[in-house]
Amino acid sequence: MFEEVIKQLRLSRGLSQVQLAKDLFVTKQTVSNWENGNIIPSVEVLVKIAKYFSVSTDYLLGLDDRRYIETTGLTEKQITHIQQIIEDIVGENLSD
Repeated sequence: MFEEVIKQLRLSRGLSQVQLAKDLFVTKQTVSNWENGNIIPSVEVLVKIAKYFSVSTDYLLGLDDRRYIETTGLTEKQITHIQQIIEDIVGENLSD
């Protein structure tokens, strides 16, 4: 499961394995091994990946399908606005 999630997150940001590796201070081979299911990152690196992509470690490991949005530094008004946008999008998807 981790291998699918990490690859999907990387591709959704338009990152190559090389760029992700550089950003996380690991080798391209390490990223490749994660995506091929050959290895799983250490707890420390897993936390770093979660912070990088603004997701929970549970999400990375397939234990939770909910993602969260980093709201640090936003006002309550901005957070409320983002919540409304999400609700509008979910409502559109339900009516399709």
